[in-house]
Amino acid sequence: MNKRAEPLHDRLVLEYSLDAPPEKVWRALSIPELREQWLPTGDLAQAEPLATTPGEAVSYRLRDDQPPFLESVVTLQIVPDAGGGSLLRIIHQLDAASDGPTTMMCAA
Repeated sequence: MNKRAEPLHDRLVLEYSLDAPPEKVWRALSIPELREQWLPTGDLAQAEPLATTPGEAVSYRLRDDQPPFLESVVTLQIVPDAGGGSLLRIIHQLDAASDGPTTMMCAA
């Protein structure tokens, strides 16, 4: 498995080369019992996907468990590679409602 990170202004993109075929990777992303092993429902703002393109991509809404409790969207994309494996692209982006500046005040 190879990993590459591409930081952008408003999102983080990670890419992983996997030896598994796209169908097997899709099962791990789309079947709740399998997804629970690496992306627990407790980390999700809602258990149901925001969007799904069967066999290609699925998006979930996440919520931080600590203040300021920002919400974000993670999109998992699967791209077949020439050798029969898969490229898994993980795109993590702050939700539009959460991406403004955060002001924190401390008590004196």
